[in-house]
Amino acid sequence: MTSSFSHFHNRAIIKRSDEEERRLRSEVNEMETKEKDKVMELIISYEQKALEKGREEGMKRLVQTMAKKGMSVKDIANVTDLSEEEVERLLE
Repeated sequence: MTSSFSHFHNRAIIKRSDEEERRLRSEVNEMETKEKDKVMELIISYEQKALEKGREEGMKRLVQTMAKKGMSVKDIANVTDLSEEEVERLLE
């Protein structure tokens, strides 16, 4: 498990190709149930973190673009459903 885990851990945040995804899933399927459950939890956790980071980066770009177009922090907050504090944080 160590080599599979290390391989996964080192590449977790990097987008995997379809072939890498199939190979990883195949390795996980060959593991004992207890190991498989732990690895699947890690995979899901890393994928969720990557999605959250992507959403935040996308929102940051959107907020910055809106500000460059002359929108006020208050208007940006209203349009994006963010608080004014969150908008200001994303503009830093």
